Amino acid sequence: MKAIRFEQTGGPEVLRFVDVDVPPPKEGEVRLLQRAIGLNYIDTYHRSGLYPVPLPSGIGLEGAGIVEALGPGVKGLKVGDRVAYGTGPLGAYAQVRNFPANRLVKLPKAITDEVAAGMMLKGMTVRYLLRATYKVKRGETILLHAAAGGVGLILSQWAKALGVKVIGTVGSDAKAAIAKAHGCAHVINSTTEDVAARVREITGGAGVPVVYDGVGQATLMSSLDSLRPRGLLVSFGNASGPVKSFDLGLLAAKGSLYVTRPTLFSYTSTDADFRETAEDLVEIVKSGKVSIPINQRYALADAADAHRDLAARKTTGTTVLLP
Repeated sequence: MKAIRFEQTGGPEVLRFVDVDVPPPKEGEVRLLQRAIGLNYIDTYHRSGLYPVPLPSGIGLEGAGIVEALGPGVKGLKVGDRVAYGTGPLGAYAQVRNFPANRLVKLPKAITDEVAAGMMLKGMTVRYLLRATYKVKRGETILLHAAAGGVGLILSQWAKALGVKVIGTVGSDAKAAIAKAHGCAHVINSTTEDVAARVREITGGAGVPVVYDGVGQATLMSSLDSLRPRGLLVSFGNASGPVKSFDLGLLAAKGSLYVTRPTLFSYTSTDADFRETAEDLVEIVKSGKVSIPINQRYALADAADAHRDLAARKTTGTTVLLP
């Protein structure tokens, strides 16, 4: 079987498509024949060393496939079940892999393998952002950066289904159209407009109660300046680089603001939290209220090219690798 591995951190060129042996599944594991694999920004952080992992390593946290074999003690699953995952362990970039049975969710017929592979990590991220980190309320207006990205398109739709108006930022007019089509009530082109000024204009000067920011350093100040007093900045990603040397005094000066840096892994650390989060995602996608646009497909062997295009902001929505 083939898989992507890397022995040193660096650019996309460190990714290697190699032969691997897949042993029989251990206690509590199943062997998966993978049908599709999700691409996420966090994969580039593992590859680059921003989020260090022991080397050599596999890569990827999200995928969908078919149960091929059961390890000892596995209950609730059978050979032939279609399943998906989105919280790791690392190693999703593979044709076949073993995986903990308690971190899998069964898939209904209405959700395809590609959709499942592309929705799990990003969709569960959206679920904890909207329903746990800050529980949005019907009638609120919120700010979302990178609204045409994978998380952005899911969050915009889910928020709209909850009766929440989304102001989305994008980097081009083409991406603005995509964001608008997926639920954003207002779209700001951050390359030509002053984001905070437009947010104030849209909200009648009040600002928003929460900003969801997966971009990082480049959007930090516009995020803070868009918040109402005692508002919350949810900084959940680093697409432009991590926020460093943050001055806490800014929070006081700008209205007693709050900042949190959450991760999906903290919000799904227990099996119960994982199941609740994953099942909520499956249900809303199954309902049709949230669609998962698969806008790019790459062969697994071409994972390095996928990483290059992601970093160059050439992708929109969801990207999958096909083994």
